Amino acid sequence: MLNEKLHFYIEGLISGRSPLFTEMESYAKEHNVPIMELAGIETMLQLLRIHQSIKILEVGTAIGYSALRMASGLPNAKIVTIERDNERITVAKDFIQRSGIGEQITLIEGDALEVEEQVSGHAPFDAVFIDAAKGQYKKFFEMYENYLSHDGMIITDNVLFKGLVAEREIESKRTRNLVKKIDEFNHWLMNHPDYDSVIVPVGDGVAISKRRGERK
Repeated sequence: MLNEKLHFYIEGLISGRSPLFTEMESYAKEHNVPIMELAGIETMLQLLRIHQSIKILEVGTAIGYSALRMASGLPNAKIVTIERDNERITVAKDFIQRSGIGEQITLIEGDALEVEEQVSGHAPFDAVFIDAAKGQYKKFFEMYENYLSHDGMIITDNVLFKGLVAEREIESKRTRNLVKKIDEFNHWLMNHPDYDSVIVPVGDGVAISKRRGERK
């Protein structure tokens, strides 16, 4: 398929990552840990550079891959990242400690819907990156937009969910229900009165939402 060929072509143009990042990519593949796809994360990093984001909130650390990619790609940035899975927290801490840039990252342990008070102490944020439980995207968005700067940006990953949002028939009920929630989130987001949003078909689908200005 042409799309698949283009996908591999674009990934082939992306410059090599550090040994630590390639190790993390291998770990994620071996242990079935979802991390942002290469084209998607490169797109996000470029957006953050253009936006000149300095304080970033990440909802969903996993093993720390995207947090470290942001810290590496934006040397002046400070990233606050949230993770609830204890095993992934342990792995993320190890990678962050070994990275040499761990001072840029603050890891908050707990459910993103339950640690708002801890997060608020680090606000405001220039950007929020949502990459956690997809069925909770709207709740994450509504909770943490309150800590976004007046001209801030929210980036949401996996909004096309392997193309399944465009499929009419999905056999698995669990997958079908999740896809429905993502589709509902996408429609809600694209019609949000306070944000200009666009969905970019890179990686697994990246939604970019730019706040329209100071709310009255």
